[in-house]
Amino acid sequence: MAESNQILIALGADHGGFPLKEALLTHLAGQNYIVKDCGTFSEKAVDYPEFARIVAEKVAAGEVRFGIIVDGAGIGSAMTANKVPGVRAAMCYDLSTARNAREHNNANVLTLGAGLTGTALARQIADIFLTTDCTVERHLNRVKMIDELDRPRSFSVTAPIPKKENKEEEVNSITQEDMTRIAERVSELLASGGAMPGGAPSHCDSEMVCSCGVHLGKDPATMRQFMQLGVNRFGYHEGSGCDCVPEDIARCIDHTILKPTTTDDDIKRICDEAREFQFASVCVSPSYVKLAAKILAGTSVNVCTVVGFPSGAHASEIKAMEARQAIREGAREIDMVINIGALKSGNDELVYRDIRRVTEACEDGNAISKVIIETAYLTDEEKVRACELAVKAKANYVKTSTGFGPHGATVEDVELMSKIVQPKGLGVKASGGISSYDDARKMIKAGATRLGASAGIRIMGESRSVTYSN
Repeated sequence: MAESNQILIALGADHGGFPLKEALLTHLAGQNYIVKDCGTFSEKAVDYPEFARIVAEKVAAGEVRFGIIVDGAGIGSAMTANKVPGVRAAMCYDLSTARNAREHNNANVLTLGAGLTGTALARQIADIFLTTDCTVERHLNRVKMIDELDRPRSFSVTAPIPKKENKEEEVNSITQEDMTRIAERVSELLASGGAMPGGAPSHCDSEMVCSCGVHLGKDPATMRQFMQLGVNRFGYHEGSGCDCVPEDIARCIDHTILKPTTTDDDIKRICDEAREFQFASVCVSPSYVKLAAKILAGTSVNVCTVVGFPSGAHASEIKAMEARQAIREGAREIDMVINIGALKSGNDELVYRDIRRVTEACEDGNAISKVIIETAYLTDEEKVRACELAVKAKANYVKTSTGFGPHGATVEDVELMSKIVQPKGLGVKASGGISSYDDARKMIKAGATRLGASAGIRIMGESRSVTYSN
């Protein structure tokens, strides 16, 4: 007999969703949920409606509180489940849609597309879906209206006719928002090589959200090390020697220009360079996000920008607003500076709220969050606290420096930061003072999973002169 505080979940998938279903089964079982595995139980081809129906019927019968169904895109399973009276199934592709599905629609079945959603993101979506409640009266009333459609009805000429203009206005509003997000997601997938039919890209393992369409180096020891660190931007190319090859270095570089004197021509130049060398991103000041996004549209290069830069002393509300506007204008990565003075004053709660408001903006906008702790001003104890607060606030990366402090990244700082955040699944970005290929390799060896370098072109030039021996 289950404990009263345990939630029952029915979990199902077709062959395309089987690997993701297995990952979710392990994840949910470890969080005090009781999970009923409804199949399928292998990657042998099956028909998704069969398993979607099984899950939906268990929800409708009250055997479980929630259902989760995974297929290639998540759409067909949602259609199937919604044919079962009492089911409100929602296909969710990011944290915002998961939260909305529960808060506004009291959805009781979540459907996911394994070809669109990596394992790490799917776990987060499931967590949000299962822990969010619908409590606002107006939303609950609308849910009742949805449920009324499941009841048998007799139609007559006297039946009330909905006000068409109001419904069209509401539908158009939702459609515009959803279509924008879907278009952005599709663009990212196309730029990164796209999703494989029927499942996740064949080179992604169950622990990685592969956002760039490239794979890890072929040396087994190096590959294991990078996978343990959570690297998702290192590439493997045929003909490479062991260890990090030049192209791999390029894929973990954020090509950066943040000088106050930066011009439009400078932005165009670094965007062209980033496109040529296939850097992970360009990092520009907020006022240049829209221009960089326009130049790099259709490429695999992300646009990154900075928030609360470079002092970190801005109000938390301003940082959050700055992040949200940048995301609306095309930024896919946000590097925010913590309130350094608050950290040194021992006001960890303020620092946590500061970070969390920005990471929430990134979650809502499907953007990567990086927390700059400016190690040059901190003691080792303060560096540890800053990293722990970034973990608590659910950031994606911690970053050493703005590049405007007394000095930039050091190998010792990267090693310390990696020790704190790596077990929690965060990456480490080493930034500032990385001016050579040798610098880059040392930082990666110390645990850096991303590099911020305005000298990216020189690094690439030097790397191409290196000879590898087996």
